[in-house]
Amino acid sequence: MIPHSGSTDAVLPEGDIPSKESYRAVDPSAEYPSAPRRPFYKRAWFWLVAAVALAVIVVAVIVPVYFTVIKPNQRNKLSTGTTAPSKPVQTAVTTGGDGSTVTMDDGTTFVYNNKFGGFWVSDPENPFDNSARPNSWTPALNETWTWGQDRIFGVNLGGLFVLEPFIVPALYEANPGAVDEWTLSTLLAQKGQLQSAMEDHYNTFITEQDIAEIAGAGLNWIRLQIPFWAIEAWADVGVDGNGNKVAEPFLAQVCWKYVLRLLGWARKYGIRVNLDLHTIPGSQNGFNHSGKSGSINWMNGPMGLANAERSLDYQRIITEFISQPEWKDLIPIFSVINEPFMAKLSRPVVESFYWKAYQMVRGVTGTGAGNGPMIAFHDGFSGPGGWAGFLAGSDRVALDTHPYFAFNGKANREPVNVTADGGDGQELGGQWPQNACNSWAAMMNNSRAAFGVTFAGEFSNAINDCGLYINGVNADTADNSAYGPGCAYWEDASQWSDEQKQGLLNFALASMDALGDWFFWTWKIGPSSTTKSVRAPLWSYQLGLQNGWMPADPRTASGKCAHFGTQPTPFDGPFQAWQTGGAGAGVIAPGATADLAWPPQLNNVAPAEMARLPQYTPTGAVHTLPPPSFTTPGVTVTAAVGNGWANAQDTTPAQTPIPGCAYPDAWDALGAAIPAAGCQPGA
Repeated sequence: MIPHSGSTDAVLPEGDIPSKESYRAVDPSAEYPSAPRRPFYKRAWFWLVAAVALAVIVVAVIVPVYFTVIKPNQRNKLSTGTTAPSKPVQTAVTTGGDGSTVTMDDGTTFVYNNKFGGFWVSDPENPFDNSARPNSWTPALNETWTWGQDRIFGVNLGGLFVLEPFIVPALYEANPGAVDEWTLSTLLAQKGQLQSAMEDHYNTFITEQDIAEIAGAGLNWIRLQIPFWAIEAWADVGVDGNGNKVAEPFLAQVCWKYVLRLLGWARKYGIRVNLDLHTIPGSQNGFNHSGKSGSINWMNGPMGLANAERSLDYQRIITEFISQPEWKDLIPIFSVINEPFMAKLSRPVVESFYWKAYQMVRGVTGTGAGNGPMIAFHDGFSGPGGWAGFLAGSDRVALDTHPYFAFNGKANREPVNVTADGGDGQELGGQWPQNACNSWAAMMNNSRAAFGVTFAGEFSNAINDCGLYINGVNADTADNSAYGPGCAYWEDASQWSDEQKQGLLNFALASMDALGDWFFWTWKIGPSSTTKSVRAPLWSYQLGLQNGWMPADPRTASGKCAHFGTQPTPFDGPFQAWQTGGAGAGVIAPGATADLAWPPQLNNVAPAEMARLPQYTPTGAVHTLPPPSFTTPGVTVTAAVGNGWANAQDTTPAQTPIPGCAYPDAWDALGAAIPAAGCQPGA
């Protein structure tokens, strides 16, 4: 999401064992009281009945499991390069649909509620089984997703691995002075609590039951935020203005095992993943969710190029991992950088980096459908319209936009609990449902026609900027909020009337219909430690689902915009073949990239100083992301697990600091002098 302080509104216009108790007691006086009864299991009729019952069980249970789980799974094993068993083996495949009981890793259970035909699959011998599906209308993971025909009904898992204050307020309330993950990590480390606090959060904030609930809500994708420090953090990123060495305080590498666990849950329930690299060295936007709030030092200022080089390394490491056969069907989209603030960086700078990142990713994966993920680029808050024709002919590039009314700089005090504009006179929502349709429907469909695959990676029910820490820690005052006085009402959903909830529901449905392919921000908001309640309820899909202002079935959004009087030009599809990895994919006309020089001229750097910008050198060891380990007692994993690196020919070393270079603080270098010498590779 974007905070109000840095926003633009440019996007807006555009078999069970029976218990003893289950057997009926025999009354010895009921029949032949003077004669001993033969044990029932020695009678011929028993064995006849038993044989018939066994046959029924085989037909009713084993056959469906074979055709819906094992057979597709065998097909998937063959398609991913692993070898099918040469002879039948006993497996522990389990599966279940609506009403089934799921046992989690800690032994606790819950009932899986899914009224949409979805089912989960668990195979300890092949934890990469892709035969689950979240609902009847979404292809299973081992089936083809057709862009333009299959639609994304998604939700973000914000706050899980990138800890935003408004999503996990209790952690920030317990650590006064923390305003972002940099300061939160610093304060926790000073208390000796960094690892324990972070691991407790990773382990409890989102559970397997959350993922099951997401599938049960009719959703089929998640957008999963990960930080670059899932790979590594550096102990030396330069010196500050006082000459002190600066170290990145983040808890490095620890979250990765929890990322893998989350991905395993998504696979179990058939949910596809858009993996979103949410933080970038130096900060790509200055927002608290970039790692550190304040200045932008990525592709900007003296350390802008060095930070970009480092970020390309992390994008490459993630690409290598998710392009492995074990992961590519689960993670079809890689959002390579979240929300670069283009208004402060410039369009040529962002476009040049995107071209560089595209070349890196496709250098790893090759081109054509099935070779690595679709690459998603954020629109930089400019709206999708300005990206028409960008990298025409490229292989599987999608455009991501984040439309919010909350951050358009307006008070947005118009009510939502009144009759909806343009409707049938019976529905509520005020101006808001029609506003969503008028602002976003044509914008999205036009982009699909002019650019290609386009989706909303974020949107919410927030019609205003009210909510605890929405504008940042220490910024939730009437003076800092565009809404002004009265936000307390919007922070307490217990005060909302049924009319308010119906109006918000209609706004949500209209937004979904207008956007077409979308990820709501976000699934869950944690409670405040002071009120024990969610104080940003407009942002929680889960809370809205529980209380009636989010739809129980997202398909009911279809046709809402027409209902409210908006008739946008439809995208008739399908997409052009090259846009989805078909014929011509990767054939980019030379003229299309002629202006995308590397490095581009950066802001806050004089043209004459560009050649002297500090850089890193590609001579370091690459940190490969490890595959998961499987330790279920009594189970031998027969599937290949991979080694974290899809392309064995990719042997380029990692970027590392040049010995002797006096780097300025890579996170706060805008006012720093560029070193005179010794900071370029080969110098």
